[in-house]
Amino acid sequence: MKLENTKAQMRKGVLEYCILLVLDGKPLYASNIIQELKEAKMIVVEGTLYPLLSRLKNAGLLSYKWEESTQGPPRKYYELTDKGRDFLGELKSSWSELVEAVGKIKSHKDK
Repeated sequence: MKLENTKAQMRKGVLEYCILLVLDGKPLYASNIIQELKEAKMIVVEGTLYPLLSRLKNAGLLSYKWEESTQGPPRKYYELTDKGRDFLGELKSSWSELVEAVGKIKSHKDK
């Protein structure tokens, strides 16, 4: 088994959660989302991001609005819907439980 494949699968598994976290509290343009994810070492390309944004929008978790840009064509800004904020709250709880469970297993094995 290749370590890079496993790491990629782990990142993929939490990417939707990370996108919702990035959008929590502020609408963002796709390139801003990618930049925030890259700064957090969650490397993402547009070809990965746009299908995820579409899936989250179709699930009712995100909405978008077009805004004029001084640097070219209008830009699509994504933001959480009320349903998306509720879903993110549930994911935060699930993430905390998962981190705690892994931490317990890890600390038990480290002894």
